[in-house]
Amino acid sequence: MILEMKVPSPGESITEVEIAEWLVEDGDYVEKDQAIAEVDSDKATLELPAEESGIITLKAEEGDAVAVGEVVCLIDTSAKKPEGSTETKGESEKVKEETKTLDPKPLTQETYATGSASPAAKKILAEKNITANTIKGTGKDGRVTKEDAIKAVPSMGILPEGGERGTERKKLSMLRRKVAQRLVMVKNETAMLTTFNEVNMQPIFDLRKEFKEDFKAKYGVSLGFMSFFTLAIVRALKMYPDVNSMIDGDFKISHDFQDISIAVSGPKGLMVPVIRNAENLSFRGIESEVKRLAIRARDGQITIDEMTGGTFTITNGGIFGSMLSTPIINPPQSAILGMHNIVQRPMAVNDEVVIQPIMYVALSYDHRIIDGRESVGFLVAVKEALENPIEILMDNNPKKALEM
Repeated sequence: MILEMKVPSPGESITEVEIAEWLVEDGDYVEKDQAIAEVDSDKATLELPAEESGIITLKAEEGDAVAVGEVVCLIDTSAKKPEGSTETKGESEKVKEETKTLDPKPLTQETYATGSASPAAKKILAEKNITANTIKGTGKDGRVTKEDAIKAVPSMGILPEGGERGTERKKLSMLRRKVAQRLVMVKNETAMLTTFNEVNMQPIFDLRKEFKEDFKAKYGVSLGFMSFFTLAIVRALKMYPDVNSMIDGDFKISHDFQDISIAVSGPKGLMVPVIRNAENLSFRGIESEVKRLAIRARDGQITIDEMTGGTFTITNGGIFGSMLSTPIINPPQSAILGMHNIVQRPMAVNDEVVIQPIMYVALSYDHRIIDGRESVGFLVAVKEALENPIEILMDNNPKKALEM
């Protein structure tokens, strides 16, 4: 029996996907539920599992855009599994890579016995002071084309031993192209501004030092910074509801809930899963949800539903060492908070200079819907809560707030 495998719908409003990579080769025997391909949509990269066991025949190439419901491969379910194991594409490529040897590169410039250059190519090469016989032409019979001439780099003389001058042209994934479009759209279609402040993290350091070991032993998650920031942001969003709103044409949409998007690093790049109804979660609840979503993103198991929505975003460049940045709004949201690294800095405390752990924070916002008073007030409210967590976030009872 020949089974036609069609592209399943990865989510609402998605009409096509792109074959990012086949994980098997044409003619391989595949097992049921084995991952046979990675497909990109404009929202996420997902694995495509085999629906049945059998011999596979591929009907699409890597890089092809295929509509949802279109046949991408056939599986002959009547075929028997061949004796011995079949190498997957990744395994065979790994073997080839390990056995490949590199020829030493000559230090002198290579001369190519190729055909002549086109008139357009000759003009470009003359401007670069490059001779045609030093260019490897890609045209018919080795003819140097205009594109070859544009890419040509003037000789820098003899290259040092081991020097490389290779380039690679690789198509961006559908997800990365969509992210690029969205980022440019944000810059072009919003009145984005950024306001900054600094937070003295010493009170949170003191709380974590006192409770983090017991907290982790009891609940299996760390008492990190994200729960403090999320609860501080939830409080500030209630105080300044415009920051929790978004524009839809000529209308403003306001939310009476706080769905907080958390930017996390995954194998395919930055992903932004959502903590739903963060206003109803405790420190324990937020830390557990952050851990769950981060693991799913890291393992490539995050779903589109888990990244859809969100009314406000937190991004933490500090884990990569960023001191300060101007984060870009995650549309259609109207604001995003950027966290940064924590550095010991001198501060004036009670008229004395003391060293304190300081984090710079940045709030980027859409000035079309959020005024300066709201943006600055919001960030000050976040700062106040983080610098007075026992009073403001824990109702003067840390043990109860941490469920200890």
